[in-house]
Amino acid sequence: MGALTFPILSHVNSLDVIEIDRDLAEHLSAHEKASKVNIHCMDALKFDFKTLYKNGQKLRLIGNLPYNISTPLMFHFLDYSEIVDDLHIMLQKEVADRVCGKPNTKTFGRLSVAIQARCQIEKLFDIKPNSFYPRPKVTSTMIRLIPDRNLKNDLANRLNCVLQLAFSKRRKKISNALKTLFELRDFEKLNIDPVKRPENLSVDDYINLSKSITD
Repeated sequence: MGALTFPILSHVNSLDVIEIDRDLAEHLSAHEKASKVNIHCMDALKFDFKTLYKNGQKLRLIGNLPYNISTPLMFHFLDYSEIVDDLHIMLQKEVADRVCGKPNTKTFGRLSVAIQARCQIEKLFDIKPNSFYPRPKVTSTMIRLIPDRNLKNDLANRLNCVLQLAFSKRRKKISNALKTLFELRDFEKLNIDPVKRPENLSVDDYINLSKSITD
């Protein structure tokens, strides 16, 4: 307990910790360096990170994310991209591979585009199961996210719609997968080859498609 928090305390003057488990929160509060810790005992998915933003100092978020809610947590963090400098997060390797996936690979998909449309991503290192107790059944991966593009709600919603349609039919031509939204000439205007499959398009291609949708 505190295997991530305690080492960080040696390098910072203060640290805000979000912990839903009351027993773990009490364990942290009893630590010899507890005076440097401000504990928020609540669900991270409901936490308002704007409350930590003071004096124009952007936040640096670090976490070993619960694997069952890692994806919604990432998007919750990125809702605050304007006040976040970077995120260092640990994910299940399979999820990290999808987040970091590149076009023309099997790991490139809806999650890859949705995160990379908002961030620069750096895969740092893998962590073997025997590094933990109790030992998990999966390998973990540490990644760094640097928010570099704040998608407004309307564009984010359009992008989500495009991605949902495209990657539910990832073996089809992109023009067929998105035929309810676009005509062939729309792809030509954006210099996108209509016979490509969804996994062959770039992140910018998906952003440009989403921007071109009119109400």
